[in-house]
Amino acid sequence: MRVAIVGAGVVGASVAYHLAARGIHDVVVLDRADEPGGGSTPRATGGFRVQFETAINIALSLLAREKLLRFEEELGVDSGYRPHGYLFLARSEAAMDALRIANALQHANGASEPQLIDADEARRINPAIEDDAIAGGAYGPRDGFIRAMQILGGYTDAAKRFGVHFDYGVEAVRWRVDGDRVIAIETRYGAIEADVFVNAAGAWASTLGIDNPVRPLRRQVACTIETDALPETMPMTIWLDDGFHLRVRDRRILLLRPDEPRTTDPFDDNLDDTWIADVVERARARVPIAASVAIDRDKCWAGLYEMSPDRHALLGRAPGFANLYLANGSSGHGVMHAPALGQLLAQLIAGEEPSIDIHPLRPSRFAEGEPIAGPELL
Repeated sequence: MRVAIVGAGVVGASVAYHLAARGIHDVVVLDRADEPGGGSTPRATGGFRVQFETAINIALSLLAREKLLRFEEELGVDSGYRPHGYLFLARSEAAMDALRIANALQHANGASEPQLIDADEARRINPAIEDDAIAGGAYGPRDGFIRAMQILGGYTDAAKRFGVHFDYGVEAVRWRVDGDRVIAIETRYGAIEADVFVNAAGAWASTLGIDNPVRPLRRQVACTIETDALPETMPMTIWLDDGFHLRVRDRRILLLRPDEPRTTDPFDDNLDDTWIADVVERARARVPIAASVAIDRDKCWAGLYEMSPDRHALLGRAPGFANLYLANGSSGHGVMHAPALGQLLAQLIAGEEPSIDIHPLRPSRFAEGEPIAGPELL
């Protein structure tokens, strides 16, 4: 069986590796970028958590964490997983209620370590917080951080050792279809035929000529100069009410907050200085020591989420096609869930029973009127 994968980011590389590990070595992975990490993967901020609000995302995180813990033993590469924690903070009763509901669901689905905490405990966990409005929060001590490019490199190099071919600088243009089968992927350099095709094109998933509900969403990161003002071991700290959050990576404080992009072009890399000023002001009010460190404008960046209509991944056979599979739409969670998504899709393609029930992620769920329901606060 020959498999062609469009997209050599962390999800596509994970699919390729897990196929090859199952004896499916005739795999080619195409990517529009000229080298590994030319898309969204290196722009991830590198968070990892099981503190989700739907059962399927909790299951994906638990499976991914198992694999991250074995990553170096299996692949010879440090995944960068460090359990420094995720600290969610609530300033309103509505946000606290959302954390209570999510925490109960996490416990019911095998993630027992996240705990609800009061405001005093939140400040003990992160002493840099200076926000009198905090009502409480939730803390997951085994959540933390990963290294996107180390995970990508681990999967890519291991797949190559199995004989998988990665072809960079090849932009896929459209699927060539005959009835209910894709027979080739057309590129600017000719068509590539295969028996099975995988769309792992991330934010570009909907550009290949077959209807795909995934759309790109631009997100920005403000980055300070190098500093020792906050430790690398500080947990990811998130204000649930407005989404403002921060972490430390490589001695730089990263400031983030979801916003409505001012540009109509999601692929526009230009940074919004108004947004940068906004996150700095929020930091000044809540974590003053972070706001006292200068922003390094040249190190700030924008990246792309691949958003699905219900903010959950599409994983499985594309509706109406016998041999086209989708691994898209992780909606900001692609890097952290890549180990799980790659294994699960490879199992499905190889005819194995997936390690967890992936029925909720089936791409046909939108046409069936069964999107995944859940709150949108986390």
